[in-house]
Amino acid sequence: MALNAKPAIPWADLESFSAHLRSSTNILALLGAGLSASSGLPTFRGVGGLWRNHDATMLATPEAFDADPGLVWQFYSYRRHMALEAKPNKAHYALAELAKKRANFITLSQNVDGLSPRAGHPALQLHLLHGSLFDVRCTAFYCDYSETDNFTDPIAPSLAIPREGPQPEPASTDKTGAEAASSLYAAMKLPGSRHDELDISNDSVPLPQIHTEDLPRCPKCKSGLLRPGVVWFGEALPKDTLDAVDDFIDMADKIDLIMVIGTSARVYPAAEYADIARQKGAKVAVINTDRADTPKLQDGLQCDWFFEGDAGAIVPELLRSVIGEV
Repeated sequence: MALNAKPAIPWADLESFSAHLRSSTNILALLGAGLSASSGLPTFRGVGGLWRNHDATMLATPEAFDADPGLVWQFYSYRRHMALEAKPNKAHYALAELAKKRANFITLSQNVDGLSPRAGHPALQLHLLHGSLFDVRCTAFYCDYSETDNFTDPIAPSLAIPREGPQPEPASTDKTGAEAASSLYAAMKLPGSRHDELDISNDSVPLPQIHTEDLPRCPKCKSGLLRPGVVWFGEALPKDTLDAVDDFIDMADKIDLIMVIGTSARVYPAAEYADIARQKGAKVAVINTDRADTPKLQDGLQCDWFFEGDAGAIVPELLRSVIGEV
């Protein structure tokens, strides 16, 4: 796609969706990793779901943290760093604008990267199902310390992304040391690839061994390790988040529209929201790069619209009739 080119959305589908959006009052969006992929973040799902040689889902467990907190923190510190380097894409901004214009539009995001909040999405209309990379809490049993929006990068000095050091070229002819010294100074000042961060997601790049005492510590109890404030596999989802979405659905006489963006929505509880919304009258729009990722609806019907492609390009076009340009 050429720079600034509009995505190829079938005109009839765009018109029918836009008309329905303009007439909709109660709107729900489900967001998944495909939305963040448009900002250049890895999804860690399906093909390519490895970090180094580890299944990323196996690092996202309390058991993994107990067994090797250093490795798990390196994984999450890498993700924090990548998320802070990334920028919200136009879809993040478009959804934030829709929330500002439609008070009865809420979003349930499965993403932990903080890009939706950074796009200015109103907090009361954004519910994070899996927490945030930038929240931390103490693991000590009797300590209740937690912190939100900790954007320190790295969160501990030991977790800094390793960099490739200066590599002066050996002198080929000069024997006085002047050429070597000049090469060293040039290498130390060079802003290019020789000072680039190493890609520690690549298993061929050595990963520093980090001792437990060098990991983030609780500032309250002084003894407990801090852990990422995300929901790991095997842990309960946040009750207040689920309650907020359930209350929104229960209190609405009708749900007009549900948008499923960048996710297959096949895992509970996100999987059931498309069905619940459909039962309350909603039309279902899916935006995804893979048609096979369409949610399986219990009524056996297909979604009302499927828009195939990059969510970062498609969502702003879909919402344009209500929010204008972003």
